[in-house]
Amino acid sequence: MNSNDFVTLFSLVAAVVIFWQLRSVLGRRTGHEKPPAELFGDRSNAEAPSTDADRVVTLNRSEGEDRFAKIDAFVPVDNPLNAQLREIAMVDANFVPKDFINGARIAYEMVVTAFASGDRATLKGLLSDEVYEGFDAAITQRERSGCVMKSTFVGIDKAEITAAIVKNTEEQITVRLISHLITATYDKMGALVEGDAEAVTEVNDLWTFARDSRSRDPNWKLIATEAEQ
Repeated sequence: MNSNDFVTLFSLVAAVVIFWQLRSVLGRRTGHEKPPAELFGDRSNAEAPSTDADRVVTLNRSEGEDRFAKIDAFVPVDNPLNAQLREIAMVDANFVPKDFINGARIAYEMVVTAFASGDRATLKGLLSDEVYEGFDAAITQRERSGCVMKSTFVGIDKAEITAAIVKNTEEQITVRLISHLITATYDKMGALVEGDAEAVTEVNDLWTFARDSRSRDPNWKLIATEAEQ
């Protein structure tokens, strides 16, 4: 996938590709996940019942500060990415790149752990419909095969914005994420078939997030994934 392919929808073939990309790096919850209150804020005064929208990650919201100054502090003015982020800020007055990247890190770990545990409800709130279909197909295939993946999420070494664009009314931002995991895959008899329960593996991903700039909803959803070579 190149920079012109960010909005390519996931077909059935892509669902299979996603499975093979993810099956070797995702396993179980580690016990270090942030509680929902830290991710989504205090909802104690909310009158409406929880919905899928409550499960999405707010990647950026900040009021009343110079949007361009925050971008210039994040990336030099002479860097082409600066102009791309300014384009985002022109349609989203609350866009703060530092807040966005912090949210992207949280979203990444949430998606990884939700996929590992087969938590479809969480995934549905974090992913676009097309990407969710691919993840759901991968979970279903894993369940049918009887394989178990055990993985410890060690952490994210780097998260950086690589590209940003506005297409019609949709904001899109691509993030390079370098993480480390410990992964082992076992068949239904408990035999190790892939990975190493002791070795730490580096994983390089490119994830693209999007939101409708016309929406009052501040949240972003994952619309594309790619394992970077």
